[in-house]
Amino acid sequence: MTDHPKQVPAEFVPPSVWRNPWHFLAFGFGSGTLPKAPGTWGSLVALPFIPLWQMLPDWGYWLMLGITMLFGFWLCGKVADDLRVHDHEGIVWDEMVGMWITLWLVPEGWYWLLAGFLVFRFFDILKPWPIRWIDRHVHGGVGIMLDDVLAGVFAWLAMQGLVWIFA
Repeated sequence: MTDHPKQVPAEFVPPSVWRNPWHFLAFGFGSGTLPKAPGTWGSLVALPFIPLWQMLPDWGYWLMLGITMLFGFWLCGKVADDLRVHDHEGIVWDEMVGMWITLWLVPEGWYWLLAGFLVFRFFDILKPWPIRWIDRHVHGGVGIMLDDVLAGVFAWLAMQGLVWIFA
């Protein structure tokens, strides 16, 4: 666990994003380089994967979630260490995984994707307890990922309620 006290402004885009494949992935295929609301852009980049993952059996989707989450613990920690900044705003792999959690077992359709996007962004931005505590006190790749994983779980629960009511 490396602690990086200085936060780099979101406007600073490390050139390594375009040269290093790990940085490119952590920055959401480059979406995290956008100057305004990189977490929102990273969440949007996650959406095209959903229709593909929805073709998998439930266990296959769950397996993909596990792989991307475990990979994210390592990836986000590595890129934060490389950049010498804890949780650079451009690191959006965590938002992508949060979106994938949110939309597990949600019916197909653009309106469900939109609802999932809005619900996840609500929890990710608001950060109700214990998400905010994790965001502030857990460091390294686990800390970068865990607040968004938990926001995804909260959003998933909300989405399951919406599915129960409207589907």
